Amino acid sequence: MTEEEKIFQGKLFDARSQELRDIKHKAHILCQKFNALDEYDENRLPIIKEFIGKIGEKYYFQGPIQINYGCHTYIGENFFANFNTTILDDGRIYIGDNVMFGPNVSLMASSHPLIPEERLAMKYQDGHVSTSEYADEIHIGNNVWIACNVVICGGVNIGNNAVIGAGSVVTKDIPDNYIGYGNPCKPIRLITEKDSKLDLL
Repeated sequence: MTEEEKIFQGKLFDARSQELRDIKHKAHILCQKFNALDEYDENRLPIIKEFIGKIGEKYYFQGPIQINYGCHTYIGENFFANFNTTILDDGRIYIGDNVMFGPNVSLMASSHPLIPEERLAMKYQDGHVSTSEYADEIHIGNNVWIACNVVICGGVNIGNNAVIGAGSVVTKDIPDNYIGYGNPCKPIRLITEKDSKLDLL
C-alpha cells in the first residue's frame, strides 16, 4: 500500500516519505509561480489547473496561495478566494459551486496523533522513523460564504447556503442554511428573509 493510499483509507501515514514529498513539491512550485505573477497576467489563473484535482471553468484566487497537494482538492463552479488562502489537503477536500472565501481562510485536512510517541517516532516498514499524520476529509456545500480568518478542521461538513463568521474555528458540522461562528464555531441560527440587504441597492 502506498503512503497516499494510506491517507485515503484513514490510516497513519508518513508525510515525509519521498512519494508524498514529490506530489506536494509539484503543487508548492506551482503555487510559487502563481504568487510571483501579477494578478492581471493572463497566465496566472490557468496555473491552478496544472495541480488541482478538479475545478470549474469560472474561478478566481486573489493570492497569495499555499496549497499542499492540490490534487486532493475538488472545487466546483464560480469559486472565489480572497488573499492568503491556505489549503492543507492531505485528506480530500470537496468544495461546491458558488463558494466564497474571505482573506486568510485555512482548510486543514490533516492532523497528528495526540500521544507524543505516535506523533514523533513512528517506525515504518522500511525501518525509518518519522513523524506521522492522519487525515479526515472536508466537505463544503454549495453557495457557502467563509468569512475572513476562518480555520476549518478535518472531518467537517459545511452545509449548502451556510455562512461561517469571521475568526471562527470550525471543528464540527454546520447544517444547511445556518450562520455559524465562534471558537469553536457553532450553528447560531437559520438564515432567513429577514437577513435580506436588497434595501441597500
